[in-house]
Amino acid sequence: MAKWVFLSVVLTIIFLLAAGDAGSHVPFLEDSDFSESEPFVLEHPLKKSRAIYAWLDSGTDIDVYTFTLEEQSQLRAFSLVPVCPPYKNFLPSFAVVGPGLALPDEQVPFTVPEGYGAVVVKNTSPGTSRNTFFEPFTSKNYYRGPSYDQTIATPGTWYVYFWDPAGEGGDYVAVFGFTEQFSFRDIMRALSNTPKIWFDRELHIDCP
Repeated sequence: MAKWVFLSVVLTIIFLLAAGDAGSHVPFLEDSDFSESEPFVLEHPLKKSRAIYAWLDSGTDIDVYTFTLEEQSQLRAFSLVPVCPPYKNFLPSFAVVGPGLALPDEQVPFTVPEGYGAVVVKNTSPGTSRNTFFEPFTSKNYYRGPSYDQTIATPGTWYVYFWDPAGEGGDYVAVFGFTEQFSFRDIMRALSNTPKIWFDRELHIDCP
């Protein structure tokens, strides 16, 4: 136990020191499915950087994130996928759903609420070369997916849906925000979650 606590402290220090250069995010883990009835709630401020280590547990699973918009704000969102052989062709897409947006011009695997529209952010096509990078906070290599980075202004409840168009599922990271803000609670969360991520305990597959 003492070694685990020590390691947690060391990795959290690395996390905080890396913040200025690596763009660190507050780490969250998906302990239960982020469904439409129990979505992950993005608390204010929306620009605060967060990384949610999540899992599409089947080909039909859809993860839902939500936030309440009261005034104009910038929404930045993108996905990461661990560089693992089974995830070579795991290409999750996502959609930003909110009031004031146009209806999507393509089919989506969820119902767009009345009066809402959606912007679908597709991943690259299977077999296409993907950019990878090393993340020092997690000591992992990731595929980086396309991003949504827009100013949104219509007040109301907004949603972000993640799914796998190929119908297989897998581990991914939903990343939101761009400003590094770390409260005491965030530091405590990093103390708990950083060692788990470092040793692949957030993954649902073996990743050699």
